[in-house]
Amino acid sequence: MRNLFGSIAAAALVVSLQAPLAAQQSSDALAAEPNQDQAILNDVMDGYWAYVLEQNPVLASSVGVDDYAGQVGDYSLEAADRQAAQAQRFLDRLKTIDPSALDDNGQVNLAILQRMLGEQIESNRFGQRVVNFTSYSSWHQNFAGMANNLPFRTKADYRSYIDRLAQFPAINAQSIAVANQAIAGGYTQHCVTLQGFEGTITGLITEDPAESRFYEPFTRPRPSTISEAEFAALGREAAEVIQAKIYPALAEQRDWYVRDYAPACAQEIGVSAQPGGTDYYAFRIREMTTTDMSADEIHQLGLTEVARIRSEMETVAKAAGYASREAFIAHLRTDPQYYADDAETLMEKNARQAKTIDGKLPGLFGRLPRLPYGLRAIPAETAEGTTTASYNPGSPEIGVSGTYYVNTSKLDQRPYWEIPALTAHESVPGHHLQIALQQELDMPEFRKQLAFFTAFVEGWGLYSERLGIEMGIYDTAAKDMGRLSYEMWRACRLVVDTGIHSKGWSKDRAVAFMTDNSALTAANIDAEVNRYISWPGQALAYKIGELKIRALRTRAEEALGDRFDLRAFHDVVLGQGAVPLDLLERRIASWIAQEQQAS
Repeated sequence: MRNLFGSIAAAALVVSLQAPLAAQQSSDALAAEPNQDQAILNDVMDGYWAYVLEQNPVLASSVGVDDYAGQVGDYSLEAADRQAAQAQRFLDRLKTIDPSALDDNGQVNLAILQRMLGEQIESNRFGQRVVNFTSYSSWHQNFAGMANNLPFRTKADYRSYIDRLAQFPAINAQSIAVANQAIAGGYTQHCVTLQGFEGTITGLITEDPAESRFYEPFTRPRPSTISEAEFAALGREAAEVIQAKIYPALAEQRDWYVRDYAPACAQEIGVSAQPGGTDYYAFRIREMTTTDMSADEIHQLGLTEVARIRSEMETVAKAAGYASREAFIAHLRTDPQYYADDAETLMEKNARQAKTIDGKLPGLFGRLPRLPYGLRAIPAETAEGTTTASYNPGSPEIGVSGTYYVNTSKLDQRPYWEIPALTAHESVPGHHLQIALQQELDMPEFRKQLAFFTAFVEGWGLYSERLGIEMGIYDTAAKDMGRLSYEMWRACRLVVDTGIHSKGWSKDRAVAFMTDNSALTAANIDAEVNRYISWPGQALAYKIGELKIRALRTRAEEALGDRFDLRAFHDVVLGQGAVPLDLLERRIASWIAQEQQAS
């Protein structure tokens, strides 16, 4: 079935590569076919999705399309240029469409695809396109985690995985070539964010290949379709590839990093210090927030939110019997009762919190996803330098669950009182619920799998933390302060990210601001600030998205009064998947009007 889909999609791609239809047919011919605009849109959407799968073979496998099994894709700048040029051809065809000729769904599909293509084209014009790793993500770590989203049901699945493993030297060479252009052009990552980065490379090299992350699929239960002898032979071949190809490539990458990249690391932490950095940061703001807000406007919004949340923290601290928020935070940061003695205890605390929230979801949502989620520790070689937790989407097509990743390093920096807000954000009702639902919606595949507008996705995650109030999960003063600290953390991001990349802030100033205002521990603050430095603009999405969702809920509550249904509101917010904030606002306004008419 999937192979058939791939053939159909490939045929659609051939059609989509032709010249714009408007240049081929007269306006009279177009007028004679009233559904022509929708036909063009359908053709471009099909062609775009087919092209994405062709260019991203691992993504194709993760959604059950087998046409490109065993391939890994092209990591070069030449590939990026080809993809941007193809995006321009798709966009040119979309510009021939009259939006008024489309129904509501068609208009949304058109607007989203135009935005995605436009951002891809624009981002490829900046010199910063050569920045191909951050303190949060890198090509070697992404490759090491590739198996998390691949099928492993048949001998062919394992065979294609081994074929992919063998291509890491080529990926590594292409990626190093791109990073060398970053060195030459003055686009390197900043020295302060690279402490310990070498360990993310060397940590993947184990004495026994069978103990490496690359070998993990061969430690899973053997599928019944593969004999013991065949499975053992596949495992031996994988170990040989890891030892003979991956490990030497990683050693080469380590030597290159130490010899060439690390000495060229940037001294200035703001992206505005790079060539074209001011314009690039303005683009990143638009891309991450889906708004036209300026850096100054966002900075001021952050200061306003910080002041508001700080006042709420004072109230909670005094109600808990402390003279000030500072005194309560000092207690929370240092009292051993709030910290696990071992990783397993921390994981158990997170698991229990996740299951507690699971039981509360039917009261808040009319529709829940079918795909479950699991819990894993963040890989050890990256844990010490990365954030507290993360989420990895699953795939209903190949039977892979979503995963809530928890950082089990530096246990004295991972307090229990953060767990309720953290779990609500990363698992349910946050990222897992939203993304798993999106994967089930009746809409074009490119929107299910690619449309992850950060302001919506992370805004929903932060809004979900606030839903914890209604779920009753902040049942102690410590947990409530944890919630407020997490909200403060995201408000601080508005100030710190713009401070670093637009106002010339130093890392010390950013750390001091977050230390003064949030209850986050020192290790978390350091990792977070490094993330903002190496990933400009991404941190702005959370609070801006959350504030928009909250504002839309308030608007609906005021307009509908006693007729307001929270479950219905949430279903509407999530019912189109991730969308830009302006489209979300239009959707909620339409829903309010429909509800008012129905009464």
